[in-house]
Amino acid sequence: MNSPAYLWAPPPVYSLPVRGETARMPINRLFFVGRNYHAHAVEMGRPVDKAIERPFYFTKAPSTLVESGSQVAYPPETSDYHYEMELVLAIGASGFRVDPPDAHRLVYGYACGLDMTRRDLQLVARDKGRPWDLGKDFEQSSVVSEIVPMPETVLERGALALTVNGQPRQKSDLQKLIWNVREIICDLSLFYHLQPGDLIFTGTPEGVGPVVAGDRIAGHVEGVGEIALTIGSMTF
Repeated sequence: MNSPAYLWAPPPVYSLPVRGETARMPINRLFFVGRNYHAHAVEMGRPVDKAIERPFYFTKAPSTLVESGSQVAYPPETSDYHYEMELVLAIGASGFRVDPPDAHRLVYGYACGLDMTRRDLQLVARDKGRPWDLGKDFEQSSVVSEIVPMPETVLERGALALTVNGQPRQKSDLQKLIWNVREIICDLSLFYHLQPGDLIFTGTPEGVGPVVAGDRIAGHVEGVGEIALTIGSMTF
Protein backbone atom coordinates (compact mmCIF):
# COMPACT_ATOMS: atom_id res chain seq x y z
CA MET A 1 0.00 0.00 0.00
CA ASN A 2 1.41 3.36 -1.04
CA SER A 3 2.02 6.01 1.61
CA PRO A 4 -0.11 9.15 1.23
CA ALA A 5 1.42 12.21 -0.36
CA TYR A 6 1.47 15.46 1.62
CA LEU A 7 1.76 19.07 0.45
CA TRP A 8 4.61 19.53 2.93
CA ALA A 9 6.33 17.48 5.61
CA PRO A 10 3.96 16.50 8.44
CA PRO A 11 4.87 17.53 12.01
CA PRO A 12 7.49 15.43 13.78
CA VAL A 13 6.72 13.06 16.63
CA TYR A 14 7.38 15.02 19.82
CA SER A 15 9.07 13.00 22.53
CA LEU A 16 11.00 13.13 25.79
CA PRO A 17 13.90 11.09 27.19
CA VAL A 18 13.12 8.41 29.77
CA ARG A 19 15.53 7.68 32.61
CA GLY A 20 17.17 4.29 32.17
CA GLU A 21 15.77 3.76 28.68
CA THR A 22 17.22 4.27 25.22
CA ALA A 23 13.71 4.58 23.77
CA ARG A 24 12.00 7.94 24.17
CA MET A 25 8.40 8.59 25.22
CA PRO A 26 6.22 9.87 22.34
CA ILE A 27 4.07 12.70 23.64
CA ASN A 28 0.37 12.79 22.86
CA ARG A 29 -1.37 15.71 24.64
CA LEU A 30 -0.43 18.32 27.25
CA PHE A 31 -2.99 19.03 29.98
CA PHE A 32 -2.54 21.67 32.68
CA VAL A 33 -4.41 21.99 35.97
CA GLY A 34 -5.14 25.62 36.87
CA ARG A 35 -4.89 27.00 40.41
CA ASN A 36 -4.16 23.76 42.26
CA TYR A 37 -2.33 25.19 45.31
CA HIS A 38 -4.31 27.42 47.69
CA ALA A 39 -1.53 29.98 48.17
CA HIS A 40 -1.07 30.39 44.42
CA ALA A 41 -4.83 30.74 43.88
CA VAL A 42 -4.86 33.55 46.45
CA GLU A 43 -1.73 35.05 44.84
CA MET A 44 -3.63 35.19 41.53
CA GLY A 45 -6.69 36.76 43.16
CA ARG A 46 -8.89 33.70 42.63
CA PRO A 47 -9.19 31.65 45.86
CA VAL A 48 -10.44 28.07 45.47
CA ASP A 49 -13.09 26.37 47.59
CA LYS A 50 -12.73 22.64 46.94
CA ALA A 51 -16.07 21.98 48.66
CA ILE A 52 -17.98 23.63 45.81
CA GLU A 53 -15.52 23.67 42.89
CA ARG A 54 -13.96 21.14 40.54
CA PRO A 55 -10.53 21.27 38.89
CA PHE A 56 -10.26 23.20 35.65
CA TYR A 57 -7.84 22.62 32.81
CA PHE A 58 -6.23 24.17 29.78
CA THR A 59 -4.14 22.57 27.07
CA LYS A 60 -1.08 23.33 25.00
CA ALA A 61 0.12 21.87 21.72
CA PRO A 62 2.87 19.21 21.90
CA SER A 63 4.88 21.51 19.61
CA THR A 64 5.43 23.80 22.64
CA LEU A 65 7.64 21.14 24.28
CA VAL A 66 11.20 22.02 25.24
CA GLU A 67 13.62 19.71 27.02
CA SER A 68 15.26 20.66 30.30
CA GLY A 69 18.63 22.34 29.88
CA SER A 70 17.58 24.32 26.83
CA GLN A 71 17.75 28.04 26.15
CA VAL A 72 14.51 29.62 24.95
CA ALA A 73 13.91 33.00 23.40
CA TYR A 74 12.02 35.64 25.34
CA PRO A 75 8.60 35.44 23.66
CA PRO A 76 7.07 38.25 21.58
CA GLU A 77 4.19 40.54 22.57
CA THR A 78 4.77 40.36 26.32
CA SER A 79 6.58 42.33 28.98
CA ASP A 80 5.67 40.00 31.86
CA TYR A 81 7.07 36.52 31.15
CA HIS A 82 6.61 34.16 34.12
CA TYR A 83 7.83 30.76 35.31
CA GLU A 84 5.56 28.18 36.97
CA MET A 85 7.25 25.10 38.49
CA GLU A 86 5.16 21.91 38.50
CA LEU A 87 5.10 18.15 38.95
CA VAL A 88 4.29 16.49 35.61
CA LEU A 89 2.40 13.19 35.50
CA ALA A 90 3.09 10.90 32.54
CA ILE A 91 0.19 8.64 31.56
CA GLY A 92 1.15 5.13 30.46
CA ALA A 93 -2.18 3.34 29.97
CA SER A 94 -5.57 4.14 28.49
CA GLY A 95 -8.40 5.12 30.80
CA PHE A 96 -11.87 6.65 30.67
CA ARG A 97 -14.14 7.39 33.64
CA VAL A 98 -11.53 5.94 35.95
CA ASP A 99 -12.61 5.02 39.48
CA PRO A 100 -10.36 6.33 42.31
CA PRO A 101 -9.08 2.86 43.32
CA ASP A 102 -7.89 2.31 39.74
CA ALA A 103 -6.17 5.69 39.16
CA HIS A 104 -2.69 4.28 39.86
CA ARG A 105 -2.99 1.92 36.89
CA LEU A 106 -2.64 4.85 34.46
CA VAL A 107 0.63 6.15 35.92
CA TYR A 108 3.79 5.52 33.92
CA GLY A 109 6.00 8.03 35.71
CA TYR A 110 6.73 11.65 36.53
CA ALA A 111 8.86 14.61 35.49
CA CYS A 112 9.58 18.19 36.48
CA GLY A 113 7.90 20.86 34.38
CA LEU A 114 7.82 24.58 33.72
CA ASP A 115 4.59 26.15 32.48
CA MET A 116 6.05 29.33 30.99
CA THR A 117 3.41 32.05 30.75
CA ARG A 118 2.87 35.44 29.12
CA ARG A 119 1.23 36.66 32.31
CA ASP A 120 0.06 40.03 31.03
CA LEU A 121 -1.75 38.40 28.11
CA GLN A 122 -3.23 35.69 30.34
CA LEU A 123 -4.65 38.20 32.83
CA VAL A 124 -6.17 40.38 30.12
CA ALA A 125 -7.87 37.31 28.64
CA ARG A 126 -9.00 36.09 32.06
CA ASP A 127 -10.52 39.43 33.03
CA LYS A 128 -12.36 39.69 29.70
CA GLY A 129 -13.64 36.10 29.93
CA ARG A 130 -11.60 35.03 26.90
CA PRO A 131 -9.52 31.88 26.34
CA TRP A 132 -5.98 31.88 27.75
CA ASP A 133 -4.30 30.63 24.58
CA LEU A 134 -2.15 33.70 23.85
CA GLY A 135 -0.91 33.73 27.42
CA LYS A 136 -0.21 30.00 27.68
CA ASP A 137 -0.07 28.12 24.36
CA PHE A 138 2.94 29.57 22.57
CA GLU A 139 6.28 28.35 21.24
CA GLN A 140 8.74 26.90 23.78
CA SER A 141 6.32 27.34 26.69
CA SER A 142 6.22 23.75 28.04
CA VAL A 143 9.56 22.73 29.52
CA VAL A 144 9.91 19.16 30.77
CA SER A 145 12.73 17.11 32.29
CA GLU A 146 13.37 13.46 31.56
CA ILE A 147 10.50 11.13 32.43
CA VAL A 148 11.21 9.02 35.52
CA PRO A 149 9.38 5.66 35.33
CA MET A 150 7.32 4.96 38.47
CA PRO A 151 4.69 2.50 37.21
CA GLU A 152 1.45 2.54 39.20
CA THR A 153 2.98 4.87 41.82
CA VAL A 154 0.83 7.75 43.07
CA LEU A 155 3.01 10.49 44.57
CA GLU A 156 1.41 12.06 47.62
CA ARG A 157 4.25 14.15 49.06
CA GLY A 158 7.60 15.60 48.12
CA ALA A 159 9.29 19.00 48.17
CA LEU A 160 9.04 21.18 45.08
CA ALA A 161 11.21 24.26 44.61
CA LEU A 162 12.48 26.74 42.01
CA THR A 163 15.27 29.31 41.92
CA VAL A 164 16.09 32.14 39.51
CA ASN A 165 19.80 32.96 39.27
CA GLY A 166 20.29 30.96 42.47
CA GLN A 167 17.69 32.94 44.44
CA PRO A 168 14.72 30.99 45.90
CA ARG A 169 11.39 31.85 44.29
CA GLN A 170 9.03 28.89 44.79
CA LYS A 171 8.94 26.31 47.57
CA SER A 172 6.13 23.95 48.51
CA ASP A 173 5.19 20.28 48.85
CA LEU A 174 3.00 17.96 46.82
CA GLN A 175 0.92 17.44 49.97
CA LYS A 176 -0.45 20.94 49.37
CA LEU A 177 -2.07 20.12 46.03
CA ILE A 178 -5.77 20.98 46.25
CA TRP A 179 -6.62 18.08 43.95
CA ASN A 180 -4.06 15.31 44.31
CA VAL A 181 -2.69 13.06 41.57
CA ARG A 182 -5.37 10.41 42.01
CA GLU A 183 -8.18 13.00 41.94
CA ILE A 184 -6.77 14.70 38.86
CA ILE A 185 -6.60 11.42 36.91
CA CYS A 186 -10.16 10.49 37.84
CA ASP A 187 -11.65 13.92 37.09
CA LEU A 188 -9.82 14.49 33.79
CA SER A 189 -10.80 11.01 32.62
CA LEU A 190 -14.45 12.04 32.83
CA PHE A 191 -13.83 14.46 29.96
CA TYR A 192 -11.16 12.68 27.90
CA HIS A 193 -10.12 9.15 27.02
CA LEU A 194 -6.64 9.39 28.55
CA GLN A 195 -3.93 7.75 26.44
CA PRO A 196 -0.30 6.69 26.82
CA GLY A 197 1.91 9.70 26.22
CA ASP A 198 -0.49 12.24 27.73
CA LEU A 199 1.24 14.60 30.16
CA ILE A 200 -0.58 16.35 33.00
CA PHE A 201 1.03 19.40 34.59
CA THR A 202 -0.46 19.26 38.08
CA GLY A 203 -0.31 22.95 39.02
CA THR A 204 2.15 25.45 40.48
CA PRO A 205 2.58 26.75 44.04
CA GLU A 206 2.91 30.37 45.10
CA GLY A 207 5.92 32.51 44.18
CA VAL A 208 5.45 32.80 40.43
CA GLY A 209 7.16 35.80 38.90
CA PRO A 210 8.86 37.36 35.88
CA VAL A 211 12.13 36.53 34.20
CA VAL A 212 14.22 38.47 31.69
CA ALA A 213 16.88 37.65 29.11
CA GLY A 214 19.92 36.10 30.75
CA ASP A 215 18.06 34.61 33.71
CA ARG A 216 18.71 31.00 34.66
CA ILE A 217 15.89 28.93 36.13
CA ALA A 218 16.51 25.77 38.15
CA GLY A 219 13.94 23.59 39.88
CA HIS A 220 13.43 20.20 41.42
CA VAL A 221 10.78 17.83 42.72
CA GLU A 222 11.88 15.53 45.51
CA GLY A 223 12.19 11.95 44.35
CA VAL A 224 11.66 12.90 40.70
CA GLY A 225 14.51 15.05 39.45
CA GLU A 226 15.65 18.46 38.35
CA ILE A 227 14.93 20.94 35.58
CA ALA A 228 16.86 23.88 34.14
CA LEU A 229 16.17 26.63 31.63
CA THR A 230 17.99 29.72 30.36
CA ILE A 231 16.12 32.74 29.03
CA GLY A 232 17.57 34.19 25.84
CA SER A 233 16.90 37.40 23.97
CA MET A 234 13.75 38.01 22.00
CA THR A 235 13.91 36.77 18.42
CA PHE A 236 12.63 38.89 15.53
